[in-house]
Amino acid sequence: MTYTEKHFETAIQIGLSACLGGDRVRFDKGHKRSNFCMDEFVNHVEYVKFCPEVAIGMPIPRNTIRQVRYGDVIRVCRPDGSGDVGPKLTEYGERIAKTKAKELSGFVFCAKSPSCGMERVKVYNDTGTGASAEGIGAFAEQIMKHNPLLPCEENGRLNDMHLRENFVMRVYVYKSWQELIRKSVSKKVLTDFHAQHKYLLMSHNYGAYRTLGRLLAEGDANECEALAQDYISGLMQALKKPASRKGQANTLAHLQGYFKNDISQVEKAEMVEAINEYRKGLVPLNVPLTLLKHHLRVHPKAYLQQQVYFNPYPSDLKLRFAI
Repeated sequence: MTYTEKHFETAIQIGLSACLGGDRVRFDKGHKRSNFCMDEFVNHVEYVKFCPEVAIGMPIPRNTIRQVRYGDVIRVCRPDGSGDVGPKLTEYGERIAKTKAKELSGFVFCAKSPSCGMERVKVYNDTGTGASAEGIGAFAEQIMKHNPLLPCEENGRLNDMHLRENFVMRVYVYKSWQELIRKSVSKKVLTDFHAQHKYLLMSHNYGAYRTLGRLLAEGDANECEALAQDYISGLMQALKKPASRKGQANTLAHLQGYFKNDISQVEKAEMVEAINEYRKGLVPLNVPLTLLKHHLRVHPKAYLQQQVYFNPYPSDLKLRFAI
């Protein structure tokens, strides 16, 4: 099974801080164009751009704003404390979070922004003499608060290939789920979905795979909506952290076992060597995976052919060449 744009009935929509799309909406009339978003990922998704500061009426260019702590309250204001736009940004963020964001399959925010930063946004003290990286952008906070399952990342973090691969993978899984639940959901549909994601989930969190399997096995078939919500919450949480080399290597070894009666001793040794080299960090994940895919083509196995793990997103993104 392969998640590609052709797999889905509708386009994958990703929320994007407008400055990352090259729009000149920053305070200085500049932008922070993301090469990955606009040169690579754009070939597979549609972006819905947001600049919350412009959306609430701030001009271009404009005075800089920052997060400033006054006792227990954090204001989003000019460095001198004037012009607090925090309430407007929060209201706008909540409105988008409860409407347009529900149709999104992911969101890429602008790092360190007092409106769009996901984390580690500077919060200054009221004298302007110091700051701590404890804040969350006022707009981003609302998007994430009201859409806890939505895959979210920042442009800076996407320069880390493991975080990039993990984000894209979660976008495709979440999009598949969104389309699944638009139809009639039964316990069998949920169980089939879980089966298709078995090895992807195992590579990230084997314990979660077992827990979610028990959840579906023991769940009440007459309470499918609640069961589905519990399942996807557990799945997206388990996938949030990039898979470790150990987790990937163990999954690869498990998959290799399906071919024990099909391939020669030389081929087995080659497969074992590729997995061990990956485990040691000597080769990327694509090396042992390519061998497994070769054996799967030569010795087809219906159960493995439905596994999302082999092709969780379009191959031309080349994400498994770098992890």
